[in-house]
Amino acid sequence: MNILTYILACFYFFLPAYFTNMTPPLARKANLFNFLDKDIDSGKKFLGQPIFGSHKSWRGAILGIGVGFSVALIQKYLYQFPAVQRISLLNYEQINIFIFSFLISVGAVFGDLLFAFIKRRLKMEPGAKFIPFDQTNYVIGSAIFLTAILKIEIITWITLFILTFLLHITTNRIGYHLKLNRAKW
Repeated sequence: MNILTYILACFYFFLPAYFTNMTPPLARKANLFNFLDKDIDSGKKFLGQPIFGSHKSWRGAILGIGVGFSVALIQKYLYQFPAVQRISLLNYEQINIFIFSFLISVGAVFGDLLFAFIKRRLKMEPGAKFIPFDQTNYVIGSAIFLTAILKIEIITWITLFILTFLLHITTNRIGYHLKLNRAKW
């Protein structure tokens, strides 16, 4: 596998997490499922600071997980095509797609919440720069959750960390100018 194919394979493998992470701001902007727009931490505090903050809602978490789960199911369907098999890091016919879908999506949300929790402990406001973790928290969360069931090489996680950092900066700047995101980073 050449380097460009490998990068494409990493990107393809991580699509469920990318979609999980993209969903909350898009759902907020589109005013979808407003009845779920409730703070995950219910406004509670820990050591005098919000646990996650008012910008972490059930709408984002639930819809993000649902979209990420759906993307993984689509990947399993697409695996029947030889072109997709050539760029797949996983054999989608041999893995339990429901466990994979759940873990990569919940892991992405977990990473986001974990670093929101850390930012609040550091008394950082939502949207404050926390580079590189604002851009890669969901890579870390998914890695934590998937490591238990998949033997993904460390170079893949490093590649995803770097790739995600660069993609996140680029897409967030576009989203910021389109008024989809509150922060450029």
